Amino acid sequence: MDDFAEPAHRCGHGTVDKRVRRSISPQHGARRYRPPGPLDVTRARPGRKNARVDSRYGSITDVAGVRVGHAHRRRGGWRTGTTVVVVPGGAVPGVSVRGGGPGTRETDALRPETLVQTIHAVCLSGGSAYGLAAADGVARWLEARGLGVPVSPPGGDADPAWIVPVVPAAVIFDLGRGGDFTRRPTAEFGELAARRAKGGRVDVGSVGAGIGAVAGGLQGGVGTASTSIALDDVTLTIGSLAVVNAAGSVVDLETGLPFEPGSRRGPGRLRAPTAGERRALVAASEALRPPPLNTTIGVIATSAALTKAEACKLADIAHDGIARAVRPSHTQFDGDTVFSLATGQHELTDVVSGFRRAGGREAALHQVLAAAATCFALACTDALLAATLVGGPPAYRDLCPSVLR
Repeated sequence: MDDFAEPAHRCGHGTVDKRVRRSISPQHGARRYRPPGPLDVTRARPGRKNARVDSRYGSITDVAGVRVGHAHRRRGGWRTGTTVVVVPGGAVPGVSVRGGGPGTRETDALRPETLVQTIHAVCLSGGSAYGLAAADGVARWLEARGLGVPVSPPGGDADPAWIVPVVPAAVIFDLGRGGDFTRRPTAEFGELAARRAKGGRVDVGSVGAGIGAVAGGLQGGVGTASTSIALDDVTLTIGSLAVVNAAGSVVDLETGLPFEPGSRRGPGRLRAPTAGERRALVAASEALRPPPLNTTIGVIATSAALTKAEACKLADIAHDGIARAVRPSHTQFDGDTVFSLATGQHELTDVVSGFRRAGGREAALHQVLAAAATCFALACTDALLAATLVGGPPAYRDLCPSVLR
């Protein structure tokens, strides 16, 4: 259901809005009232979600303190949305931009040599460059909660109201996929997604920034994954979230399975598609030419305490996951961008039980980086597996249902 399609049915004193009464009265049929303006977040209410699909690989919210929220529209010429990753306690950020056609905001502020050391949210959105406006709404939401970079008024004492939220953002190209080129996310999308951000279960597939995504001619979407690393007395958590809107494919057409299928054993493993399903998959991929402008974007988070330089390296390594899961990737037509967040709950040390670790702290960091690549690859796979039909190209789960049984 469209997040913004349904206005609130009651006004301030509990009376039904006359415009709504007219729109639902029997003499006027079932015509739905359309609120004035492209969005009115104060009157919007969460609609019924798309088919609820759970991630097979864990969630970015398995990293303590990380929350995720979505907002999207899919009616009346719309098929686009926004996904926001919120860390109310703050995190050390990093970024790596590898694609040939990126659309980003505040990436320079995340470079290791710059002033900003902590951020509280990352915004991922549809709408191409227009969709960067969604980050304004996230900043507005953070400001209202006193979250941002503190600045001091000239010649005065520190004022907690003087803050500047730094909201890095990246966008995918999904313009016109709902039928109207002018329908793209605004600040209201970002504010609503931030307001909805929560821990625990994350909606995946055709939601938020992924509702208009396409990957290799199939429906793309939002995916998430997590893993943990036991480092002596400490267990670190790594989580990822990807919005897959790639020029390349996430599926090996020879096998009918994702390039990065995850575990090949256990209850979560993927089964081989039938011969008929493989033929349908090939036919669909050949019939639907991938759109010329694409991008895979996302966030990799960890509970480890990292410097900004190390956080940037974490984001850099996550691109290896894109390369494993999406082929080809990082083309001139992709804007592949990954942000990283280090929440700092667990220190990486070079001393274990009173003895210096072989390889020092760098050995522990190496394990985090190696796990990050696999984790992000699985988030990309999850986006494909969880995507559902929303009026665009076919979804993998519909073409190859036996894979997920």
